[in-house]
Amino acid sequence: MSDKGKSKNRDAKKNHHQDTKPKESGSKTNGAEVGLHDEGVFLLGKDCGYEKELARLQIELVKLQEWIKNQNLRVVVLFEGRDAAGKGGAIKRITESLNPRICRVVALGTPTEREKSQWYFQRYVPHLPAVGEMVLFDRSWYNRSGVEHVMGFCNDHQYQEFMQSCPEFERMLVRSGIVLIKYWFSVSDSEQERRFQDRMNKPTKRWKLSPMDLESRKHWAEYSRAKDEMFAITDTKQCPWYVVNAENKKTARLNVIRHLLSLIPYKDLTPEPLTLPPLEKSKYVRPPMHEQNFIPEVYR
Repeated sequence: MSDKGKSKNRDAKKNHHQDTKPKESGSKTNGAEVGLHDEGVFLLGKDCGYEKELARLQIELVKLQEWIKNQNLRVVVLFEGRDAAGKGGAIKRITESLNPRICRVVALGTPTEREKSQWYFQRYVPHLPAVGEMVLFDRSWYNRSGVEHVMGFCNDHQYQEFMQSCPEFERMLVRSGIVLIKYWFSVSDSEQERRFQDRMNKPTKRWKLSPMDLESRKHWAEYSRAKDEMFAITDTKQCPWYVVNAENKKTARLNVIRHLLSLIPYKDLTPEPLTLPPLEKSKYVRPPMHEQNFIPEVYR
């Protein structure tokens, strides 16, 4: 091969790496705040501490919340992935500092017989946001291409209909003005095993395990195939999937919050501090305290 040909190959490889390198979008408004303009990797415990960085990002989430309310945005965020991949923990860290009237979580249970007879997407539509709201789906309509398909809870016709309808359903949401963001939490089988064992050994976490979770361990390969088939059809330009490396829960939480902030340009609309007025005490005489039912003060 000539030097000219080698040069073209090198340029092509260089351009390929540049095109496939993960990119984060955002504006200077929020990028300057959260450091989205910075290059490189931050190591927990060395470059930053988890709790401190989480607190910093949660302040930015409050700013994003105010922007969503002020601009009448409608935001939907889907959290999908393997069992015990850390979806719930990430959702908790996103919402714990936010107003539940603006940012709410939807985690639907098993569909009723009536819901099973409806148009498949019908049970999810009532939970979509109004203006000024953000809704986080802890699992979503993608149950059909995952657990329902693998475990035989839907037939092949229903599965194929979903795979055909889902991209158009999501494009319809986007055309209506909804900001749709889809996250897939990825975790290895060995890490999932460790987390399952942890849940089994801790009474406060044991409720997270269901018979279906244990049964899914027998179908690891089928779930992998189902996920790949789902991505092949639903990872569209208008509604792409974003994969979260969830092998480490703490870094996954920080990464997904940071990425979420980068996708919606926002400005700081945090209300100015208020002046607390003096307490106006009237001459009203309250009933005796002993007439009220106080709970026992076991802890003092």
